[in-house]
Amino acid sequence: MGTEEKSVKDLKLIGGKLCLDFTNTVDGHRLTCPVERLTSYDELVSWSEHAGVLDAAVASQLHQKANDYPDTAAAVLKRAITLREAIYRIFNAIANGRKPLAKDLALLNDELALESPKRHVVLSKEGFTYDWGRDRAALDWMVAPIVQSAADLVTSDELARVKQCDAYDCGWLFFDQSKNRSRRWCDMKDCGNRAKARRCYTRKCSSDKSGAC
Repeated sequence: MGTEEKSVKDLKLIGGKLCLDFTNTVDGHRLTCPVERLTSYDELVSWSEHAGVLDAAVASQLHQKANDYPDTAAAVLKRAITLREAIYRIFNAIANGRKPLAKDLALLNDELALESPKRHVVLSKEGFTYDWGRDRAALDWMVAPIVQSAADLVTSDELARVKQCDAYDCGWLFFDQSKNRSRRWCDMKDCGNRAKARRCYTRKCSSDKSGAC
């Protein structure tokens, strides 16, 4: 979990899928007061660049355009956060063996209906890829790839690999690519080590006959 990071560009991209990394732009989903990382449209653009959704040139254009159209940029941010929370609830439910809410699937489908008709295949320097058939300076350009990532994952045959970090103060989602599907933590170096330290401390206290703990 990224509770100590100051910038969205420092957030760890450990979800394994774009849509899951997007849900992880909130820290501590399980806590009473989660920490929101997308506090402005500029942060949404910065995270999108960090996650590889936008290149630096397009990100720069969007930062400037947001200054020119602040109301539109604010609306896009609100839409993106609403979408993010629906995606989170869908995959949180799946990771915990529950059925997603119909209203969350409906929201995802509404976004997919808006974006999919524009998608087409193009040939780039890297090979064949999808293009979203819109002006790359559109303020909501980053929404389409996130929606497609969520739709691709939720319709895949690998949903059992979607997990939620076991740490009580985390709740990040990730795609478990381990061979035996035994991954428990979003990041062993972070949540995993903290959980290990707590277990060691508990064992020490339990065995301390002095009652000092």
